[in-house]
Amino acid sequence: MKRAIITPAELSPAALGELKDWLAITTFEEDAGLTALLRAALELCEGFTGQMPLEATCEELIPSGPGWQRLRTRPIQAILSVEAVTADGSRFSLAPEDFAVALSAEGGALVRILRQGSAGRYAVRFSAGLGSEWTDLPAGLRHGIIRLAAHQYRERENGNSGPLPPAAIVALWRPWRQVRLI
Repeated sequence: MKRAIITPAELSPAALGELKDWLAITTFEEDAGLTALLRAALELCEGFTGQMPLEATCEELIPSGPGWQRLRTRPIQAILSVEAVTADGSRFSLAPEDFAVALSAEGGALVRILRQGSAGRYAVRFSAGLGSEWTDLPAGLRHGIIRLAAHQYRERENGNSGPLPPAAIVALWRPWRQVRLI
């Protein structure tokens, strides 16, 4: 399954402010670079925890088939649409009665196409994320993201930053880590 981020998470000025406070930076010259480090830290956080930190609109392609298909992104907040994708790449929306959705307590989602057509794949569009805004994230996740971005900033010229994420950040993120058997 392939995921595409349709509408990326909005990174509020509060996140950049926290990072600049942590690094004791008061100027604006490095804001673009610091924001890029925050985005990279968010991606690493998702990779480690198995959960998308900030809410974004995403799309996953699932193969055609009669059974339930598990979406890989977590936590799913809402399924927005399901489209059939034909061999030539054209798409058409499925009516709600043509598919079923099952959301799980841990944030996962299963999708089943009830009326199979000639499409070889289906595009499932959804919103996912632990929080819609930076301040909605649990303090441990937020602090770990800030510390990782600060770590990368400080190590940017050394070339050997050691294991990522560092042990102190792993300790902050471990309570939110979800491990899945595929």
